[in-house]
Amino acid sequence: MLSWTSFRIGWLSFFSSEASAVATWWACLKTGLIYTNLDPDSPWERIRKIIQTIEPKAVVNAFAEPPHTAELRGLEATVLHLRQPAMAAELLRRDDAEVPSFFGGVAGNDPAYIMFTSGSTGMPKGAVISHANLLNFIAWAQDRFQLTPDDILSNVNPMYFDNSVFDFYGALFSGASIAPILSEQFREPRELVGVINKTRCTVWFSVPSLLIYLLTTRAVGASDFPDVRKIIFGGEGFPKPKLKQLYDLFGGRAELENVYGPTECTCICSAHTIGPSDFADMKGLATLGFLAPNFDYEILAQAPGEDVGELFLRGPNVGLGYFNDPARTAQAFEQNPTHRRFADIGYHTGDLVRRDADGRLHFVGRADFQIKHMGYRIELEEIEAALSVLAEVKECAVIYRKLDGGLGEIIAFAALATPGTSEELIDGVAGIVPRYMVPRRVTVLEALPKNANGKIDRVVLQTMASAMA
Repeated sequence: MLSWTSFRIGWLSFFSSEASAVATWWACLKTGLIYTNLDPDSPWERIRKIIQTIEPKAVVNAFAEPPHTAELRGLEATVLHLRQPAMAAELLRRDDAEVPSFFGGVAGNDPAYIMFTSGSTGMPKGAVISHANLLNFIAWAQDRFQLTPDDILSNVNPMYFDNSVFDFYGALFSGASIAPILSEQFREPRELVGVINKTRCTVWFSVPSLLIYLLTTRAVGASDFPDVRKIIFGGEGFPKPKLKQLYDLFGGRAELENVYGPTECTCICSAHTIGPSDFADMKGLATLGFLAPNFDYEILAQAPGEDVGELFLRGPNVGLGYFNDPARTAQAFEQNPTHRRFADIGYHTGDLVRRDADGRLHFVGRADFQIKHMGYRIELEEIEAALSVLAEVKECAVIYRKLDGGLGEIIAFAALATPGTSEELIDGVAGIVPRYMVPRRVTVLEALPKNANGKIDRVVLQTMASAMA
């Protein structure tokens, strides 16, 4: 995958190959620098907001034709251009006296990386994860998935995406190999499967929508993934009909693992091995299973006596908050509301869950307008904020319409102050948010429907969207 990597104290890097990205990422860990991976295909407006938040000291770029070259010249940060990927290795060639041993001089509570996610205000949120967070996560991942030096992990997750944390750290600390997938390979499903077969990958981790895509396009069959022993998926729900199809293909020779965990809590914090009992009821989603050891939670019921409530995570995987954003940190990272006896900071996931008789957690829905689309966590309000920036838009709303097979699409509605077309609005939004957040369509209305309280009636909009199918 093409990726940019930014480093809060040292480098902000945009790389043209996985090798150079990994080399510089490793250099940051060795020298105790904070890094952030960025999407090179994101519009400059979103990159600008992230840069504004982290205020990097320098920029490293290995693209032959660097993206956003003109804009980068305006940064106060030093801009370094690595024209050849191999030059990234020079960042590691320092005298021992200049570079501390791995993690030497770095406290566990020091930030290791910042992972940006969608923000409801239109400003992306940078979740800060510490070295201690990572070490706890790595120890659990090694044990839970039995990672060894004999393993080869598929790297279908771009570095700016949360799931890549498992790929890189799982391989690094287990002595395992990693098989990077290039963008051009990723776009061709059969070629992607061919790479997994040829490189003899043993562990696959992706969002369910990628596996659903491979199944839907018939790019993967029973003879594929010959060496894969673990098929791990997470980041969004996996509809049971499609999950059963995957299980029927590979369940006899590989374990299927449904995992869960927000970006703010170091990638993954629970896992469940799929088995025949998961298909006794084909409705809903597979259980999230049990949380990782050394981790805990509360279910904050919305009303007394309810068995469904918000999942509040607590323990050593809970990150340090949002970088340079104390207000949103205070909202999401809070003292455990069940007691005040000692400091017990946890994270409000916004995920509604229930616990079954055996103690397993089940995802029920969201307490807000956040969605999971193609595995990405998206605040619909961020897309609405982007639409609102456009001069012709008077009011707008964005909804998510679920499709068959576990897929979905983002649909926007807008009332305009001046004439404009749907295509113009889509182009305008595409200049502000990443491609995966751009609405599939924008419907222009004279006025948006309102409910009895005078608010935009999203139920009516959902009905309208369904009628468009």
